[in-house]
Amino acid sequence: MTTELDTLATALYVRVDDLLKSAPELAPWRPRVGIAPTLSDAELVTLAVLSALLGFHRERRWLRYAHAELHGMFPYLPQQSGYGKRLRKSVALVMAVIRVLACDTSLWSDDVWVADSTPVECGRSVETARRSRLAGWAEYGYCASHSRYFWGLRLHLVCTLGGLPVLFALSGAKADERQVLLDMLATAPRVPAEHPDQTIIADRQYYGRAFERELAEDGMRLLRPARAGEAERAGAHLFKPLRQVIESINQTLKGQLDLERHGGRTPAGVIIRIFIKILALTTAIWHNDHTGQPIKRSLILYDH
Repeated sequence: MTTELDTLATALYVRVDDLLKSAPELAPWRPRVGIAPTLSDAELVTLAVLSALLGFHRERRWLRYAHAELHGMFPYLPQQSGYGKRLRKSVALVMAVIRVLACDTSLWSDDVWVADSTPVECGRSVETARRSRLAGWAEYGYCASHSRYFWGLRLHLVCTLGGLPVLFALSGAKADERQVLLDMLATAPRVPAEHPDQTIIADRQYYGRAFERELAEDGMRLLRPARAGEAERAGAHLFKPLRQVIESINQTLKGQLDLERHGGRTPAGVIIRIFIKILALTTAIWHNDHTGQPIKRSLILYDH
């Protein structure tokens, strides 16, 4: 591991450990009487983030690597089954760490957000779609940006222009992006409350008078390209360059963090694997921000 990655891992471990000391209710539930886990929850989260940054898609391969290369940093490492079970129980903790790290960056106060969704493929064969335990949640959808059909889910993101994830959600491939955005805002009411007079830049599918009215009630101003038959809307000159921003953020998740190579076979497995990748991106931005790196979203220092 590089010195930079070692420093990031140490900083993340300390931050998560301090968070769990101040808010122990965030830790996964376990009986009061029993054997305490040898690998702490802070170590578990740090280990999972390192696997995402280093590009490991399979838990067995990652743990073999960790046993060989990271024994000094993690004196105890569980087997694959125990590691997977503990990760799936840590979803609430991972989401809390994402929010805490995001709030601890200079990007959190940005007054412009970009909103979009991107496909998360979960299978390709017809037999997989029939037999998968994701069937019923995962479904067939179409990605207009890449002109392709897929079977799986959609990751909905609201990010700052610097790529910091502010809100995120997983839905079926055919879910209405406008409704998902409203649901994300409603689920985290403190986020819009902390960002009055916020501007959201989105694609043309985020349309509708009722939709824009609901956003306005939350103090959000929507900028989007005009649809066919509409008059030109305010901020039209911004859409093309800022559209590239959200595509670049999606490419960071897909090209460097292998978003679609998650390997999840159950809803719980997919959720934690996707959220770990979002946490890995947030951690890199948080660390870059605190160490004065010029490009906050860069993963170059940590991906090898």
